[in-house]
Amino acid sequence: MRYLILLFLSFIISFFGLAQDDENPVIWKQEVHKISDTDYELVLTGTLANEWHIYSQYTPDGGPLKTEVTFVNAGKDFELLGKTVENKTYTEFSDVFEVEETFFKEQAVFTQKIKLLDPSISQIKVGLFFQICKEVCMNKDEVFTFSLKGEPIVEIEETVDARSLAMSSALKLDLKNKEILADNVVSIASSSLWMIFGLGFLGGLIALLTPCVFPMIPLTVSFFTKHSKNKSKGIASALLYGFFIIIIYFLLSLPFHLFDSVDSQILNTIATNVWLNLAFFIVFVFFAFSFFGYYELTLPSSWANKMDSASTKTGGFLGVFFMAVTLAIVSFSCTGPILGGLLGSTALADGDVATNLTAGMTGFGVALALPFMLFAMFPAWLNSLPKSGGWMTTVKVVLGFLELGLALKFLSNADLVGNWGFLKREIFLGLWIVLSLLLTLYLFGVFKFPHDGPKQKLSIGRKVTGIVSVAFLVYLVLGTVKITNLKLLSGFPPPEFYSVFEQENDCPLGVNCFKDFEEGLAHAKKVNKPILLDFTGWACVNCRKMEENVWSEPGVFKLLNENYVLISLYVDDRKELSKEAQFKFKYDSGRVKTIETIGEKWGTFQDINFNVASQPYYILLSPDLKVLNTAIQTTDATTYEEWLKVGLQNL
Repeated sequence: MRYLILLFLSFIISFFGLAQDDENPVIWKQEVHKISDTDYELVLTGTLANEWHIYSQYTPDGGPLKTEVTFVNAGKDFELLGKTVENKTYTEFSDVFEVEETFFKEQAVFTQKIKLLDPSISQIKVGLFFQICKEVCMNKDEVFTFSLKGEPIVEIEETVDARSLAMSSALKLDLKNKEILADNVVSIASSSLWMIFGLGFLGGLIALLTPCVFPMIPLTVSFFTKHSKNKSKGIASALLYGFFIIIIYFLLSLPFHLFDSVDSQILNTIATNVWLNLAFFIVFVFFAFSFFGYYELTLPSSWANKMDSASTKTGGFLGVFFMAVTLAIVSFSCTGPILGGLLGSTALADGDVATNLTAGMTGFGVALALPFMLFAMFPAWLNSLPKSGGWMTTVKVVLGFLELGLALKFLSNADLVGNWGFLKREIFLGLWIVLSLLLTLYLFGVFKFPHDGPKQKLSIGRKVTGIVSVAFLVYLVLGTVKITNLKLLSGFPPPEFYSVFEQENDCPLGVNCFKDFEEGLAHAKKVNKPILLDFTGWACVNCRKMEENVWSEPGVFKLLNENYVLISLYVDDRKELSKEAQFKFKYDSGRVKTIETIGEKWGTFQDINFNVASQPYYILLSPDLKVLNTAIQTTDATTYEEWLKVGLQNL
């Protein structure tokens, strides 16, 4: 959404024009301070016109664009000593983005210390991408060259051959009526921070039912209520204990924000990076077998002993804090895999992964802390708690099967993005059917795991869970043989066209589609039909949900199939282009990007033509490249159908 707001503001600039003193609202000055023969300090100072401001490198996600400082050949010709340091910044709440923005006023200074690895280097090239705003915002992408030895600066541009220049030029579209894209994108978010918080809260509730946590509730509450001078002090200590639990799990998410501030794409690549998805698959399988009782995941016992000792010695405020830390450590064998599942789920969700994870971890902490606080306030409730027993082992085993199911999703992502072709839709669903069958057999006592006790009469809870497992098993089987659809699982199994059986084509719902823009455009001109340009991804959960829940609706499908030429461009496709199709793309700023894969080509294509990097992202174009309607993203079938009809009317 924020990219479309920026496009709209940029349109306002071009339409109305700016005052003369605002045409160049920032003037940059470069300085080099020599520290030693190999160490230098580079200082880039921007003087801002009145009321203009530039955003910090560390302004929160979800708001305006961060400033990005890049150092050409860093790690090869020189190394960076620490982070790029900023001068004083200001923070204010933005009503537009609904986040706290961090920005510079009057002056923006970026300072970076470097150490030369090659003593012959005399110049350092620095790229600066920033957004400068007043009533409007402009995106700037500039390159600065620092002379280390006081010699005249000789601009050395990376050479790009004529072939690459021609292929770069071919990626840029001459769009007509482009200003319509400046309107707000029609979108209904499929997940929000509150939903992620709820997911974390649910995970915390499940963790409470495990043998690592559940027995701790009456013990801890009794400690606070019986070892305090009076009841009110005991309640206060228990409330503080719960508060510290929440804080601890909140703090565990903060390192991910640090990663994100270094490179905003580090966490978001989880959803599309083959090797990271494989790593997640292995980790989740490892977690699952720990829940099955074959081994335990524990943090070093010395950590728990030290925290427990610290809580006894310090007492009071700090003592309660160390007790909360002790709980987090000793319960890790049960909470660790659940937290891992939470990380995996947030990686698959929309939005910024670090922010999602913070919401999820906070929800987890709230659920974990709530019983300790409530039972301290109402100790009589402790009598209603069920006794610890074998049912907690059953909870762990069920979680183990869920971990295996989630592990297969990450393996599927790797298979789809890598174009390996071994985990087709039917095989994926077959593996889920096997897992559901094994879970059902376990719940009805057909077999046991190592940490299960002697065989006993099945409890009502176990029978009910078993019946739910049977229902899910039947649902999967009916969906696999296509007696019914699997809309409830949209986005998790591979798409229907990714099948072991020969398909009419490899397009969603069997609609005739093109995966190359030029080919699709040529066909649209030939049949004189408008284009539905679909920016999608193999590992894009919401793309699958749109295809299986929205495109499949009769009204939408009829329009797609009969009235439009569908061009689906996969921006995460890691398949290499042929050597003849690979080239170097040169941005207007002079920056050069090597295009080697299909995904890199279409990702760059989306960026330079529409200034957007999110998927799904849909645009309607006429054969002569006239934009027919505002862009649209995740939405409902009624809105989508009306959007398609308006596009036809504007043709």
